[in-house]
Amino acid sequence: MTDNIRVRFAPSPTGDLHIGGVRTALFNWLYAKHNNGQFILRIEDTDSARSTEASTKQILKALEWVGLNWDEGPRIGGDRGPYFQSKRDDYYQKALEYLLENNRAYYCYCTPEEVEKLKKEAEKKGEQPLYPGRCRELSLNEKKKFKEEGRKPVVRLRTPDTGYTIVKDIVRGKVSFDNRLQEDLIIVKSNGKPTYNFACVVDDYQMSITHIIRAEEHLSNTPKQLMLYQTLNYKVPEFAHVPMILAPDRSKLSKRHGATSVDEFKEEGYLPEALINYLLLLGWSPGNNEEIISLETAIKKFNLADVSRTPAVYDTKKLTWINGQYMNSLPLNKIIDRAIPFIKRADFYSDELFNNTAKKERLFKIIDVVREKSKTITELIDRMGYFYNEINSYDEKGFKKHFTKEDTIAILENNIDCLKKVTLFNREKIEEIYRQRSKELGVQAARMIHTTRLALSGKTFGPGLFTLVELMGRDKSIKRLEKALAYVKKETLYN
Repeated sequence: MTDNIRVRFAPSPTGDLHIGGVRTALFNWLYAKHNNGQFILRIEDTDSARSTEASTKQILKALEWVGLNWDEGPRIGGDRGPYFQSKRDDYYQKALEYLLENNRAYYCYCTPEEVEKLKKEAEKKGEQPLYPGRCRELSLNEKKKFKEEGRKPVVRLRTPDTGYTIVKDIVRGKVSFDNRLQEDLIIVKSNGKPTYNFACVVDDYQMSITHIIRAEEHLSNTPKQLMLYQTLNYKVPEFAHVPMILAPDRSKLSKRHGATSVDEFKEEGYLPEALINYLLLLGWSPGNNEEIISLETAIKKFNLADVSRTPAVYDTKKLTWINGQYMNSLPLNKIIDRAIPFIKRADFYSDELFNNTAKKERLFKIIDVVREKSKTITELIDRMGYFYNEINSYDEKGFKKHFTKEDTIAILENNIDCLKKVTLFNREKIEEIYRQRSKELGVQAARMIHTTRLALSGKTFGPGLFTLVELMGRDKSIKRLEKALAYVKKETLYN
């Protein structure tokens, strides 16, 4: 293992944290944990017009929800703070002064309109539409004139006009960039605020970041940042650009393809463990056919060399399948904790329920049996509904199959009689009387079972029938069977 590994996740608080960001954070987190390193969270909020406190809070909550806790950063502090770019101006100013004093950067007084005109002129000549460095060697009089005109300059880095900048990328190998295609980089805006590339380099150096693991779309920024590292005489970290996440049609992933933010997945009833497991497989493989991988296993096996270069394709069906596996395998108490907010919204929850031991235990048993075939928490809540809400309709296909036969009325009356006469009201005794009665009447037990299930739940599927009846309780079960009997009699009368 490599010593002193320090990686960072540096989101901009201009919106909700999306799965692409979480996947980047996850790869950084795993690399740090695998190497006994440090995972740093930094909030890049230099864009004051778009950055919001609400977005910052959402990012922190989302990372906590998926279990990616940071070693340094907001809320917990650390030796290399502040961990908000908006509070790090002193570092940027010091670096800027060094560049200006050593003639490695210069004030550019060109207006955006003038820069655009210069680029168009270059294009007409068949040259690259780049800023030509017009302000590189301004005289004192020229600078004075521009200042008197009230122009607010940007600061540009002097970049090399020849040669190539080579990015040595752990995932992508060597990537070469022609310096002739790189214009003098703006490092400070006209409002005095540092640009992304400048602030990013200064922060990564000051925070002793050893490895920069980020999305492939940042690869084009890397040669610019390398020039800054070299010009500032900073030690260059190692880079790893992970593949993009594409929509199923291989276009850029967006909201039109469904949920993309962490909060949306949370609201739709996905589990954080499943979401992390799914994102882990978007661009990385443990080298076998494993698909359900715990974080503990991932920490042991994660290696940047195993990250794919090809884009990963977003597939909600795969995510939902993985979520279903976790719905069944996680300890019941975890599923209960995740389900409580949904239960409250569904009005299945009350203080009286949680203060009543028997009712609370019944709720937990219901969650345990219903989760078996539920792929998400929302599906779990939907399948719990008939335990708490009245049944006002029956599955149409189930009704035709089970409630329209000639013997339906007799079967339902028999089911009611069984539940009235069973001694101990538990699944073993309920099953015993059902099977005994089926033999006495010469009726298939399945016939009794299917009619009972449909009467109690309105559905043709669910947990085992005898467990369902036990959890429903004697009185409610009989009441629903009687309601179904009355409904069938009415339908028979009018048909």
